[in-house]
Amino acid sequence: MAYRELGMIDVKELLRRWRAGHSNRKIARETGTDRDTVARYVAVVAGLGHARGHEFSDEEVHAVAQQVQARPPRDPSAEWAALAAHKERIAGWLEQKRPLRLTKVHTLLARDGVESGYDTLRRYATQELGWGTKAPTILLEDPPPGQEAQVDFGRMGKLFDAVTGRTRVLWALLVTLSFSRYQFVWPTFLQTTEAVCEGLDQAWRFFGATSKTIVPDNMRAMIRKPDALAPVLVAAFLDYVQARGIFVDPARVRSPKDKPRVENQVPYVRESWFDGETFMGLDDARRSAEDWSRDVAGLRVHGTTRQVPRDVFESVEKPAMLAPPSEPFDVPRWFETAKVHPDHHIQVARALYSVPTLYLHKKVRARVDRSLVKIYFGTELIKVHPRKPDGGRSTDTKDYPVGKAAYALRSVDDLIERATKKGAHVGIYAERLLAGPLPWTRMRQAYALLALCDKYGVGRVEAVCQSALAFDVVDVVRIKRMLKTAAKLATATREDGGKVVQLELPRFARPEQHFATRPGSDKEGA
Repeated sequence: MAYRELGMIDVKELLRRWRAGHSNRKIARETGTDRDTVARYVAVVAGLGHARGHEFSDEEVHAVAQQVQARPPRDPSAEWAALAAHKERIAGWLEQKRPLRLTKVHTLLARDGVESGYDTLRRYATQELGWGTKAPTILLEDPPPGQEAQVDFGRMGKLFDAVTGRTRVLWALLVTLSFSRYQFVWPTFLQTTEAVCEGLDQAWRFFGATSKTIVPDNMRAMIRKPDALAPVLVAAFLDYVQARGIFVDPARVRSPKDKPRVENQVPYVRESWFDGETFMGLDDARRSAEDWSRDVAGLRVHGTTRQVPRDVFESVEKPAMLAPPSEPFDVPRWFETAKVHPDHHIQVARALYSVPTLYLHKKVRARVDRSLVKIYFGTELIKVHPRKPDGGRSTDTKDYPVGKAAYALRSVDDLIERATKKGAHVGIYAERLLAGPLPWTRMRQAYALLALCDKYGVGRVEAVCQSALAFDVVDVVRIKRMLKTAAKLATATREDGGKVVQLELPRFARPEQHFATRPGSDKEGA
């Protein structure tokens, strides 16, 4: 007869028959137990002083079984003893930050002359060091209705994408309500922040309600810095949950048990919904996934709760959830370190936006959505611009220093107004300069004219402009030359002590006789 270790119910039956006066032979025959085994149990009972009519309690049955089934400890084998001598080393290799594989541990021990088979090492590591054994788990209570939704991405397979014209990997965003186990599946080709926000909004539309908390994985589209105690969310995703009134409690890194209600649904969704199906495209897959979520997964009897998820959701969970969003979320883009350049602008999303002078050369943050660009310095909102297309520019002249806006805007009217304030003829001269179809090409000459007023004085420039206008001379270079000549003459007069001196008369191109009034009047005695 093969060896069979008796359990509690077997030992209890054996003792019950012994108490009833059955012989060892009869007990062995009717219970299928070896006669020698029955004899050992009877001997232990007699040794404990129990009479035939004694009623055995569960504790006494256990005490009898322990005495019979206890085996004397065996001396360890030579291989086991050799491994025990290196227990600390083996434990160190298996418990370090990057544990060694057990095959590598076996190689290192053999290199040091430790003779032991791999199977013996495996048993030793398991029994003595707890290697390879899973930590005990506990069953958590379900959160209150409407409190929590667990979120995860699962890879489904390949699907043809008509947009790109190629076959791509299809992912599914799974949103499972922890209380009712009602779930929503959203197929997508992307795992970006935009795709996550779109999928979550579709889930709230499907449920007709929004959960108060979500438990996502630590994917980069949602979590910028994973941390068990203080995770940092991606700024755009943080915008989303704030807009929806949702709190986020990310699972710990490599801890699928933090979101078990959605984690073990990935293979179920793949096998029950995707495998073996043919979809015409992404839109067709999304319609199919929604129908499957509602009519197949939603109406099955759940293996754990033994209830229909959709019924539990409609009757208990939905009334406890938040209202669904009324409009799609405009997912923003955040630019964390946009530098303000000396021209008062930052470049974000391939466009230029002005910033006040106070923030020149400083780093600011910019939030860009479809319609607006918001610029922050620390926690302060310092500027709001309308969104511009690639290569566009949004400039608020109030951001420039006082008096500089006209330069930036190339304002012809402002330039003429400034010249007129200097003098009437200076203004007319500037207006003549800037007349024509392309006034911007001559603005430098107008600015040079204003600079001459500062250098030579408004009175002199006014007089020279008046003379130049009389002869239709519209050239700032000639105006400058005339002012410079007049300035030299004035300097020479001051050097002569203020006396009136006769200037050297210019020579005429024609002889003096040409100017005589009568013939021969230039001769002596005429």
